[in-house]
Amino acid sequence: MKEYKIEIPVLQKRIDELTGKEKKWRDAAIVAAKQAYAPYSNFQVGAVVILEDDTIVTGNNQENAAYPSGLCAERVALFSAGAHFPDKAIKTIVIVALKDGVIQDKISPCGACRQVLLESEMRYNCPIQILLCDKEEVRFIHSAKALLPLSFNADNL
Repeated sequence: MKEYKIEIPVLQKRIDELTGKEKKWRDAAIVAAKQAYAPYSNFQVGAVVILEDDTIVTGNNQENAAYPSGLCAERVALFSAGAHFPDKAIKTIVIVALKDGVIQDKISPCGACRQVLLESEMRYNCPIQILLCDKEEVRFIHSAKALLPLSFNADNL
């Protein structure tokens, strides 16, 4: 038997260490979260996708009383980018969550969103940087593959 460890490199910056662009992206994700339709969980998530030409595409979670019928903010933004800008690679996604108007800490994409992020990386053959925004800090993950190291992809079919 062999055991091995999988580690994920994460860069963490305080809000005051963010670049102007990173602050703009975080602010846009907060606005998107405030516009989420989350009447059941009251957990509003906003996602901002930044394309290779710096086009910004936003998304937010959309809930439904029949829970499987809703959709996470990350997938709303990713699918919107793919539908409206199919020839532009995604370089970054910024995610923030609010509960009762307060930014939540230690958020992370669900498994389904991680799989879609990975598929988007493979589609454009470039890593997608992921920014997870907390109240005081932002965690930077260099690619979706880092969030889903034992992944299933087209090579497995």
